[in-house]
Amino acid sequence: MNVHGTVAEGFEPVREAFVRNFEVLGDRGAAVAVYRDGHRVVDLWGGTRDVDGPAPWERDTAQIVRSATKGVAAAALLLLHQRGELDLQAPVGTYWPEYKAAGKERTRVADVLAHRAGVPVLDRPLSPAEAADPDLGAAAVAAQAPVWEPGTAHGYHAQTYSWLTGELVRRITGLPVGEWIAAEIAGPAGADFRLGIAPAQADRAGRVGQIEPPAGAGTPRIRPTRAVADAYADPESLTRRAFAAITPLPDENDPAYRAAALPASNGIATADGLARFYASLIGEVDGGRRLFTPQTMELARGEQAAGADRVLVVGTRFGLGYMLHGAASPLLSPTSFGHPGRGGALGFADPESGLAFGYVTNGFRTSVTADPRAQALVRAVREALPR
Repeated sequence: MNVHGTVAEGFEPVREAFVRNFEVLGDRGAAVAVYRDGHRVVDLWGGTRDVDGPAPWERDTAQIVRSATKGVAAAALLLLHQRGELDLQAPVGTYWPEYKAAGKERTRVADVLAHRAGVPVLDRPLSPAEAADPDLGAAAVAAQAPVWEPGTAHGYHAQTYSWLTGELVRRITGLPVGEWIAAEIAGPAGADFRLGIAPAQADRAGRVGQIEPPAGAGTPRIRPTRAVADAYADPESLTRRAFAAITPLPDENDPAYRAAALPASNGIATADGLARFYASLIGEVDGGRRLFTPQTMELARGEQAAGADRVLVVGTRFGLGYMLHGAASPLLSPTSFGHPGRGGALGFADPESGLAFGYVTNGFRTSVTADPRAQALVRAVREALPR
């Protein structure tokens, strides 16, 4: 396997882990980037651009990052709060009057960010074409009755997070969420991240697909607990219904799907773009600027929900829009905050060490919050840090 790129002195274990991901864990094409104190210390890529093709992965190859997109969506709302345009403790209906329906009148913006809003499902799922229409998506969520009293429990809003966050951004700013993120987040941070990519630019990103890990010694197998397996097998469970809020599942390689702006699931980024975005949340970045004030950073990573997740059926921890370090989603340290993408991608920041991390891949596995390849790289980063 030809691995390209550079690592700073001391970060050689990350290169070794990255190579092993191809040789042992079955990566087809991937990249990893790490920033420390605003400077890039790891920039590696290798394999093929497409999960099913021979063209090589280039330094600027981007991929769809699934739910790692949610961390950028959360930043949009937190930045609006930072600017005084959004009150996190205000009811969602303050900004979006139609949302005050079916028992959701007291749902706060903070409940949306922390997956406590109680609307992870839609009684009538949307087709991929309907889901791409922000008006239809927002109307469906606004009309949906919560499955628990908002604010009293948490459960992963796998798909509905798109319309909850996207519509709040649109109501407050008057701009589509993808345009606002491009102008106010990706541009200022210098991060190669897009939410909604025009069909004419579809070749900007590689093709993705599901892969199985190779058989053999040293290859970890993901074995869900009985409760988790049962939840995914039951079409009536909150787990299945949350992920099926868009039915049938979209073709993630379809240019029309990639052109949509779904802040829960279809951001397109390079590994460097993901890492650079997180670096900008915790400090100054080479060629870019800091996005979060220290106060907003503390809000982002302050625990808002913890314990049994009604959708994922494991114990999860959430800040305001970010997963926090824990057994279900191990990050670098207890101070870390970020977001994985189902089956592969991961981005996070760790204020204690000044480190930011991004990993993207074109081959998705069955993991939801802790992909073995991303975790191998995180362990290598931890090994590289001074003790």
